[in-house]
Amino acid sequence: MILYPAIDLKDGQCVRLLRGEMEAATVFGDDPAAQAAKFQEAGCDWLHLVDLNGAFAGQPVNAAAVEAILARITVPAQLGGGIRDMDTIAMWLEKGLARVILGTVAVENPGLVHEAARAFPGRIAVGIDARKGRVATKGWATETDVMVTDLARSFEDAGVAALIYTDIDRDGAMAGPNIEATEALARAVHIPVIASGGVSSMADLIALRDTGVIAGAISGRALYDGAIDLAAALAALAE
Repeated sequence: MILYPAIDLKDGQCVRLLRGEMEAATVFGDDPAAQAAKFQEAGCDWLHLVDLNGAFAGQPVNAAAVEAILARITVPAQLGGGIRDMDTIAMWLEKGLARVILGTVAVENPGLVHEAARAFPGRIAVGIDARKGRVATKGWATETDVMVTDLARSFEDAGVAALIYTDIDRDGAMAGPNIEATEALARAVHIPVIASGGVSSMADLIALRDTGVIAGAISGRALYDGAIDLAAALAALAE
């Protein structure tokens, strides 16, 4: 199972939100590229980046910070937030991202996911953010009647590289991930599922790994707070 250290970007800074609330942002640093370099030095294989302002704006906002990160690292990185058309997808992939994450647009324009996955094989992921089993969009500000499993299954044959499943109520709360729901999703589809939201301890990582079906886990606040030692976690997951 791959551990993805998260760098959430708001106004050019590294932050973590509590349950998706922009007003509940904790700033962890004002040099995202330096933070990315630290994660790489600790041995991570991937980085997970989020343009939080972009998720609300519907277009890239923290592009300068993302580009600075890409200039500092050699490990692959994936980015979500404000990516809602083919031009933006192509732009980010050309700038060096390994993978882009489509969230809101996956609900509002699923045809774009299919088109992008055909155009860029292996480089398109779908972000599924949910409260109580239903998908939320536009930076989690809008709740829909779309069920998580139904949305995931609709992309089963699209060639999507991964599904990133976030339980919003767990995100940033350091209360542990929704392992049951994440495992259920992973067993419902053939697309690799990455867990996000609430991953706050080594025990969480081991529990996710031991399901045998979850491909990865994203963690942010726990790495910044020191609740998870990245190097030790990577070593444990490699055993």
